[in-house]
Amino acid sequence: MSWRSDPLVISVNALGITQITAWGTSYYCLGVLAKPIAADTGWNISTIFLGFSVALVTMGLISTWVGRLIDRIGARSVMSIGTVIVSVGLLGLSQMRDVATYFVAWLVIGVGMRCCLYDAAFAALVQAVPSRGRTAISYLTLYGAYASTVFWVIGHYLNESYGWRGTLLIFAAINLAVCLPLNWLGLSRRESTTETATAKTPERTQDGPALEGRRRKVGIALFALIMSLNGFVFGVVSLQLVPLLEAAGLAGAAAVWVASLKGHGQFGGRLVEIFFGKNLKAMTVARIAIGVLPPALLLLMLARGEFWLLVTFTLLLGASQGVITIVRGAVPLALFGTQGYGAVLGLIATPILLVNAFSPAVFALIVDQVGWQNALYALLACSILTLLAIELMSRWYEGARTGKTTPTA
Repeated sequence: MSWRSDPLVISVNALGITQITAWGTSYYCLGVLAKPIAADTGWNISTIFLGFSVALVTMGLISTWVGRLIDRIGARSVMSIGTVIVSVGLLGLSQMRDVATYFVAWLVIGVGMRCCLYDAAFAALVQAVPSRGRTAISYLTLYGAYASTVFWVIGHYLNESYGWRGTLLIFAAINLAVCLPLNWLGLSRRESTTETATAKTPERTQDGPALEGRRRKVGIALFALIMSLNGFVFGVVSLQLVPLLEAAGLAGAAAVWVASLKGHGQFGGRLVEIFFGKNLKAMTVARIAIGVLPPALLLLMLARGEFWLLVTFTLLLGASQGVITIVRGAVPLALFGTQGYGAVLGLIATPILLVNAFSPAVFALIVDQVGWQNALYALLACSILTLLAIELMSRWYEGARTGKTTPTA
């Protein structure tokens, strides 16, 4: 088969562009627009970001339903519909005049984001190329590493020229002009049944057979718990990395510059996974990615303003987060198979999204009570607990897999 007609090449490149665009125009848009919105409306920044929390809660509440819908009608349709919904939400956000309509607009955006961001895109790739799903997921995430970087720059210049309302209108139009056709056309080809059956090296051979029955339910619950614990750490860091670096001793401008290196870390971590992790079990990759986080946080706690230690912390943090994005799609595929994959991702995403919605506020409360330095112990404890949990799950999975494959007398 020519690479130009390969469904993996077509779908990964199409979704790569749509993921950069969708993440940058919706999930990350407040990174550059929060202050202009606050200056224009007179609202507190906390109110501005509360709208984003509304979107995350909405995503969590509908996640399982969307996952089942993906399995039923296909990710291609769901992602295309989601793109339209995001555009409608951004249009509403650009026209809002009060807090109530602001929150409603974010609720609409939340529905759209759940339908067209990573979880839906992972399911779309598994439906398009079931024999190479993990490989496709890894390649796709390379695109997403710079979504915030690219669209923070674009958003900044658009805001300077057209204001925040005009910027959101342009973001809505970009989704319709770029993401909608690419989601639809990029997922139009699928691996044939013959191609799936005759794949030279099926990815699942190294991971073993999919879990079934009670083991499947236990595995889903365990992995959701682990990703939720990890999600608390990254839910905090994603929004408060600059204040964390400032609390560690960097001046404002230096803290912003170092924080921008996280995208490079994400890209580097994903690149390493593609080249060196392809022959490892998905669970092993998960253990490595989660295992990087506690020592990275220790560097942050011990840095005391040491520039290169904080640079190293940021790069390690980015690498861990970058690979864990792959893990969120690859481990469920390895453990539970392609059957009902969209629904499985939906179930797992529900608690993660809810934790992400509330973790910044919970951490801010901890900081208010005990200060920044002591609050870091909460992040470190959570990262260590996550590491212990993934190690225990790995042992449980090996036992469950051995028990499944060992013939009974």
